[in-house]
Amino acid sequence: MSEEILNRDHKPRTWLRPVKMIFAHVVLFAIALFLSFLLNSNMQISGWFPSVFFAWLIVVLIVKLVVFACLHQFHGLWRYASVSDIFSIMVGSHISTLILVLGWYTCYNIPVIQDKMGPLIRVPQAVMLLDWLATIMVICGVRLAIRLYYEETRTDSIGRLKRMLIMGAGNAGESLLREFYRMADSGYEVVGFIDDDPVKKGARIHGVPVLGNSAEIKDIAINHNIDELVIAMPSASHKDHRRVIEHCQGANLHFSIIPDLVDIASGKVNVSQMREVDINDLLGRDPVTLDMETISEFIKDKVVLISGAGGSIGSEMCRQVGHFLPKTLLLVEQAENPLFFIERELSRDFPEMDIRPIICDITEADRVDQIFNTHQPEVVIHAAAHKHVPLMEENPGEAIKNNVIGTRTIARASDKYEASHFVMISTDKAVNPTSIMGSSKRIAEMEIQSLNENSKTDFVTVRFGNVLGSNGSVIPIFRQQIAKGGPVTVTHPDMIRYFMTIPEAAQLVLQAATMGKGGEVFVLDMGEPVKIVDLARDLITLSGFTPGEDIEIQFSGMRPGEKLFEELSITGEDMQTTRHPKISIWKNIPTDNTVLSSAIDELSDISNQKDNLDEIVSVIKRVIPEYVGDVDSMALHQAHQSKSTNGQADGSTDSIQEEKAI
Repeated sequence: MSEEILNRDHKPRTWLRPVKMIFAHVVLFAIALFLSFLLNSNMQISGWFPSVFFAWLIVVLIVKLVVFACLHQFHGLWRYASVSDIFSIMVGSHISTLILVLGWYTCYNIPVIQDKMGPLIRVPQAVMLLDWLATIMVICGVRLAIRLYYEETRTDSIGRLKRMLIMGAGNAGESLLREFYRMADSGYEVVGFIDDDPVKKGARIHGVPVLGNSAEIKDIAINHNIDELVIAMPSASHKDHRRVIEHCQGANLHFSIIPDLVDIASGKVNVSQMREVDINDLLGRDPVTLDMETISEFIKDKVVLISGAGGSIGSEMCRQVGHFLPKTLLLVEQAENPLFFIERELSRDFPEMDIRPIICDITEADRVDQIFNTHQPEVVIHAAAHKHVPLMEENPGEAIKNNVIGTRTIARASDKYEASHFVMISTDKAVNPTSIMGSSKRIAEMEIQSLNENSKTDFVTVRFGNVLGSNGSVIPIFRQQIAKGGPVTVTHPDMIRYFMTIPEAAQLVLQAATMGKGGEVFVLDMGEPVKIVDLARDLITLSGFTPGEDIEIQFSGMRPGEKLFEELSITGEDMQTTRHPKISIWKNIPTDNTVLSSAIDELSDISNQKDNLDEIVSVIKRVIPEYVGDVDSMALHQAHQSKSTNGQADGSTDSIQEEKAI
């Protein structure tokens, strides 16, 4: 019994707030009517108070309470009063006044009713008009006053408010400002707007001035002691975002950005749901358009094998493939920890999918044969590879074993067990290679093209450049260096790379795979190239520091195998367009299969030998005449180093200064 009483006592009193709201409206309606009578009688109360006033007040309250209840005016929170609330109050006042006027005229023109109404008939007509206006002014005024009270009041626990600038004095910026005003504990003080429209300079939005344009951000931020800049331009391009960040270098600001306009319009997020500006916002690309039906036919209800499933590209391939509901997804990976984590993630996200984690070294032919014999994969996506250029220069035999022998092993198994499709993920470093890694990937491309000639399996290659944020790549390394206070190390001031996001790369790989008839080398559009040193400066700025002052940038010098720029283009005489604007086909020169097979066998024999670099390079040059290695490569790198005057080589190999190929 005591539990029932306790539960009853703690039951939320949901009826209490509407009762309070009704009482508050009764008081406000009475005040509005009283003011109407006062104004009509030149501030005199004789002749109408109390008899006429109270008689008419009863009628007014009955009508207005019913009308305002139908408009849901007794459930809102006044601290969040908005334009829609004002509109509803105006509608309620209009309807109420119309009902009262019609009722008054009806009573006035019917003698029987007129004799019985007494004081009601004596209400001046002007009072009804004044009451219409007074109702709107009194109720709206009280609600807005309460909202302003909450907006201007800050709790003591917040401490010093962060001073903020809003980039973009448009609809999104205005909405964001209103959101801050409504959130009493937001912790921000909006100091001003920044906008490149010269007409807006000096204008005020809700009392907050437009202080200047983007070129003046740094000076404005310093002069007004600004802590944070929020970019409220949801329709702006990535180049616009980058231009804003570049103008802010040296201002030591924290950066935020509001969601995309599409997400705001769809109601998925609010303007106030800011997030930190990421490097993807500066280097991002247009969304990828995919032929979902074709990809679904390619993947759905099939056994799909993905090698290198725990890597950056391999794991994303698993996620993308999972959306198309394969019959079974085979996760082939040599490293157990990455395999463990991707298997757990996929099991959580795709609980109905049959997922098989398989630990395997793809260079072991017997183990690979066992996997293919057991599971009979229909689609093979080969993402396993050694990818770091400097490491592979130091360990050439391992590059050959994994990238060449491993590819041949898994490709031959695909041919033997008649998989329908084999898709190899390659790299831009296979174009006119200057490194062991690049040349090993080029030989792997040539091998699967050779296999395609007499196989039921369609062998294709998809080639692209660097991806943002992959394991061990330049962006995570830069962030670690910034977190430690610098310096940020870059190999060369003129080093340029192409970038794309990991999801975009994985999606385009699937799209290209559906186009392949066998033997093609597909090349993905990598967009505009970016200087690595500019990338470093942007990351330092986004972290709230000044490049060259708070965080130094040092140039360590190019190392063997590295290029100043990668050669990757989807246009030119050697390129053939496809139906997808971001995918082309490289028209390569056929290879002598006998020479290639002999060279791979020879590379396999010498890959385990000690000090095998010279022999490996000799065989590579036989297959890839354009390869620049050993002495020629070192001379080229020394020439590049001599041009760098902004820093000295420190000989450090603690960080890999080049974005991974894939």
